[in-house]
Amino acid sequence: MTDAQIPKTCFPPIIDIAANLSHDCFDADFEAVLQNGLAVGVQKYLVVGTDIESSEKSLLLSGKYPAQFWCTAGMHPHHASDWSAEAAQRFSACMAQSKCIAAGEMGLDYFRNFSSPEDQRTAFTAQLALAVEHGLPAYLHVRDAHADFYPILKEFMPDLKNAVVHCFTGLQPEMEAYVELGCGIGITGWVCDERRGLDLQKIVPYIPDDRLMIETDCPYLMPRTLSPKPKSRRNEPMYLPEVLRVIAELRQQSPTEVAELTWHNSHRFFGFV
Repeated sequence: MTDAQIPKTCFPPIIDIAANLSHDCFDADFEAVLQNGLAVGVQKYLVVGTDIESSEKSLLLSGKYPAQFWCTAGMHPHHASDWSAEAAQRFSACMAQSKCIAAGEMGLDYFRNFSSPEDQRTAFTAQLALAVEHGLPAYLHVRDAHADFYPILKEFMPDLKNAVVHCFTGLQPEMEAYVELGCGIGITGWVCDERRGLDLQKIVPYIPDDRLMIETDCPYLMPRTLSPKPKSRRNEPMYLPEVLRVIAELRQQSPTEVAELTWHNSHRFFGFV
């Protein structure tokens, strides 16, 4: 679909910087998912790679939908034990393509520790080096690991094109530390969660206007504030306006203002050209 073919909507245009659209749960109704997103203003996507297979599939999708999709290539910390020289070569091949506009999802996750912390740090450092080599922004994941994550990122930050802490769920001092380094901050439907999202709701108003971005992280993290509640538990791009609405309310800004800010920030950090 070309830009000229993207339908006009009554919603402001928005970008989803975290769409796991290579997930097989979207295979059966992929086109309907995209059309439902377009109907509420979701015009561009960063399709996220979390391992070799999803990174390569995300790149293929970005070629098939050039006006809507761009992608990342990287290994989520959950899969860090699979890091190898072959993995590095395959990620590097993806990063060399014009539709790949960020390296990652990379980082540290000590909440789950599906891979050992040592393996996570090895894969994270190697991917940051690839981001520098390819001149790409770093697409970052951190959970319960700030003490190790921050110094590693800080070492590479002067040589990185940009960096975005995706799906931020940390504390305010952590957010402020990443902002001071120059990072963007991505907010998901976690902010709509009346159980787990209370701390994040307090932090969102303090994210600088020029660092804020929005994301679904679909099919995960469906906004719990949706009414009526969807029958399916699968999160979709069409629910991104609800994340936008809650963020705007917390920041005492209009949804249109937040849409414009996040649209501009996403283009500035990632390119989307």
